This record gives sequence, structure tokens and C-alpha cells, in this order.
Amino acid sequence: MVRGGLLFLAGCLALSGCGTSPMSVDEQVRRMAAEGARRANLTTSPEPGARADLSGTRPAQTNTRPQTRNPGPESLTFTPAAVDRDVTARLTAIARASGVPMDGVVAPANGTEIRALTLEDALRQSQETGREILSAQEAYLLASIDLLITRHQWGPRLFNDTTVSVAGQGDDGRFQHTAQLINRLRVTKRLPFGGSAEAAWVWNASENLREQASGRYRQSSGLVLSGNIPLLRGAGLIAREDLIQGERDLVYAAREFERFRREYLVSIASDFFELLNSKAAIANAERQLESLRQNAARTEALVASGRLEGFERDIARSEVLSQEASLAGQRDQYILQLARFRVRLGLPESHAIDVAPTGVNLPEPEADMDQMVLLALDLRLDLQNQRDRLDDRRRQVVNARNQLLPDLNLSARATLPTDDDANVGHLDLSPDDADYAVEATLSLPLDRKEEALRLRASQIQLQRSLREYEQARDEVIVRVRAALRNIELARFQLTLAEKQVEINERRKRGQELQKDTIDAQRIVDTENSLAASRNQRDRAQTNLRVAVLEYLLESDQLRVKRDGTIDPPAGMDTVSTP
Repeated sequence: MVRGGLLFLAGCLALSGCGTSPMSVDEQVRRMAAEGARRANLTTSPEPGARADLSGTRPAQTNTRPQTRNPGPESLTFTPAAVDRDVTARLTAIARASGVPMDGVVAPANGTEIRALTLEDALRQSQETGREILSAQEAYLLASIDLLITRHQWGPRLFNDTTVSVAGQGDDGRFQHTAQLINRLRVTKRLPFGGSAEAAWVWNASENLREQASGRYRQSSGLVLSGNIPLLRGAGLIAREDLIQGERDLVYAAREFERFRREYLVSIASDFFELLNSKAAIANAERQLESLRQNAARTEALVASGRLEGFERDIARSEVLSQEASLAGQRDQYILQLARFRVRLGLPESHAIDVAPTGVNLPEPEADMDQMVLLALDLRLDLQNQRDRLDDRRRQVVNARNQLLPDLNLSARATLPTDDDANVGHLDLSPDDADYAVEATLSLPLDRKEEALRLRASQIQLQRSLREYEQARDEVIVRVRAALRNIELARFQLTLAEKQVEINERRKRGQELQKDTIDAQRIVDTENSLAASRNQRDRAQTNLRVAVLEYLLESDQLRVKRDGTIDPPAGMDTVSTP
């Protein structure tokens, strides 16, 4: 009996594949994610990360009434600052500790060297520690796990149920007690076009605890084969809907992950370029402040010599104070930008960073607008997902219509037991004692109102999805055309801004040759115009860089390497330049 049971168990294990797998769960998830990437014709898939450590779970984590710390105002302390404190010194210290350039120097923050990031450094760092990309990776891995679960449910599954029972029956105060042990080892399999099949080995041992006659112990076993197959409702491809949808969802998840990586690169690069722009604006403001101070000193000397009126000195001093306030605001804004960028990269507060004044040469494309629109409609991964989800909606309509059919189910069962006349049957099966049953059940659809409503709902959802796809397609067209226009606009604005800088620099040099005869207001106006034109030039340069990246993203020609940096298309040189 034992040897026979072990043979049956080994056969079930071989059939079901439910034995101890040499492949770990993480390895299965990794392979499934890689499979999804290959099926979507992508090159990158995430690796399963480290598992959460729950070894230090504290009882407080299961407390239904977590403590809240919220002391009253009498327990809090507020210390007013001195009105005559040196605010300038404090702002300077904050700026230096945050890595903001002061007089051309980036000071260490609390003895820690500041790490100056290039664009490539920032992109690589974002791939390693950025919380957004890690969440996107986990979403893709969860989709892989969902498909692994679904595939497992469609494979042979092994179960073992053991039941122990004691029963008693009384007759005029005399009770017969019976102990019974039943073990049911079974393997089940869902059938491709509906229904399921099961093979089970049932072992039954019972003993009458009071009967003294021989034969009070009985043991038998049997092999049971059963199946159930739908012929109308629930039959066909609808039976595999969860597997079909799961396989398709993995491809969708792979596309969404890759699309996110491209959007993430553009977003991180845009933040980086904005930091460079803010840093350049601070440098422009510092040059402007130095020129205004020199002008104030010159005006002071001319007023002292009686060559200018006193209000000219006040104009110069006022502009210096105004520029100092503006520069302090710019530095504070840069500190905030830098802190938010550090947080977005997932770096701890102890890591002091700054952005290096380097970038990537992003050549402007020579592209035909109509061709780029057609290319985007063909390549956009998010649009491909919406287009394929229309097929899912159409399939749901077909499945909903299937639910209106009558139920016609065919079931069968065959049992091959041991000899009924033997008290201990072992595994010596007796074909002469076999029994079987086959039956068909027809259930007419007398009430299908709910199913009819679900069919109508699926049709409405299909119409809605079709409109959403058409809108997404039209928006892609608009965004691609806008991206191309933005490149030309940014180049136009950059060209004009560079000419403005040249004009204002010549204007300043001309006034310096006549500084003894030029009043303070005209010099101030020139400084303001020069600073504004420099800021416009730097802003246009930033806009142009971002516009090129946005164009690559909108037309879906942007490719991202595994380390998060740009993988340029053929013909695009992205050599780093200062």
C-alpha cells in the first residue's frame, strides 16, 4: 500500500510540477520580466530588489491604537530672533552650506565635499536611487508576478487532504464509536476550452472502537477520475480569458515601464537644465551687482566733487540694494531647487550636491513634420497600449455575449477501488468493482437580465475606449507638431537673445568710455538691460535643450541605456560639452 501510494504521489508531482523547484521566486520573476521585455521588443527589464526585512517587527506595529505625539502650546518653546542680527551673514552661511556659488567659490558643507553632478551623473544616479523609477520597476515586477500566478493556476495543481473523524451512534444507551481516517491525494487541471479534470487517490481506514468481532478494522483505497466540460456557456476561448489578458497585460506593463524610463530621463534632464539656468542667473546677478557697486562708488565720488547732484547717488545706492535683495532671493530659490533635486534623486540629506556647468550636445533635428507624425503614431508605446486594449474591449463584448447562452455541461466520473470483500485492500485495485457515471445537464436561460445588462455595459465601454484612443492619437499629433515648433522657436529666441547680449555689451563699453558724462540712471538702465538679455539667452538655451529632448520623447525616438543615459539614434551626436 505504501509503495503504491508513493508511486502515485511521485506521478502526481511529475505531472503537476509542484515539487520543490530549483528556481527561486526572484529568479522566476526576473525571467518573467525579461520575457515581457522581449515580447515587447524592448531591451531593458528590472531586477527584483531586496526583500523587506520584517525580522524586527515590533508589537507596536500591530497596535490598534497607535500613539500620537501632539503636545500643547505650553510645552513648546519659541525663541525670538534679535532684530539687529546680521541677516546678510546668515544668508551667506546658508548659501555656502547649500553649495550655492559665492564669489565664484563653492564651499564645502559642514566639512563634506560637495559632489558636482554632470547630466550623465544625475541620470545614472536617478536610475539607482530615484524613488520614481524604483516604483515603476516594482509595478512591472508586480505585473510579472500576476502572470506567474495565473500561469500556475492553469498548470496541474497537486493537493493532499487528510480528514480524521470520530463518530458515535447510540442504541438504548449502548454506543458504537467509529474512528475514520481519510486521505485524498489529487491533481487537478483546468482544460483549455473550459472545465476541469481531476485524478485522485483516496485512502480510507476505519475502525469500530467497541466491536470485538474480527474485522472491526477496515482499510480501502481507490483511484478516482472525474471531469466537467461546458459545451455552450463558458466554453471556448472565454475559459482562458484570465490567461489571455494576463499575457497581454505583461506586454502592456513592459511598454509602460519603458515609456516611463524615457519620460523620466527627460524630466530629470529638464530639472538639471533648470538648475544650470538658475546657476547662470545667479552668476549674471553677481556680475550685475558688482557693476552696480562700481557705479555707486563712481557716482559717490562725482557727487562729492560737485559734478553730479545728490539724487544721482541715491539712484545708484537704491539699485545696489534692490539687486542685493534680488540676488538673495535667487540664491534661496536655487537652494530649494537643489534640495528638491537631491530628494528626487533619492539621495540622503547628508549627500551635498551641486550641478556642474556641463551639458550634452543635443543637435537640432532636420525633420519633416508629416513624417514625424506618422512615425510617432507607429512608435509611441503608450498609443500601442491603447490600440491593443481596444482588442481587449472587443473580446470582452464577445465574452459577455457568450454569457447569454444556455448552460450545457457534460460531467463524467470513474472509480477503480480495491476489493470490497477485503478488510485491508492495500493498492490491489479491482477492475471488477469499478463504477462510472456520465451525465449532461441543460439549464435554459430563463433569467439572463444581469448578463444582458453586462453585455450592454461592455459595448458602451468599447465605444468609450474607441473615443479615448482617437483622442490620444490626435493629442500625439498635436504634441509632435508642437515639439517641432518649440525647437524652431527656441532657436529663434536664442539667436535674438545672443544679439541682444552683443548690443548691450557694446552699449556698456560705449558708456564706460564716457562714464564721467553719463548720469547714473542711464548706466543703471544699461546694466539692467544687459542682465536681462543674458538671462534671456540662458533661458533660451535651456528651452532649446529641453525642446530637443521633448521632440525625441513625443516622436518616441528617444532610447535609454540600462544606466539611464541617452542612447542616441543613428546620426545624432551627443558628445558632452562644457
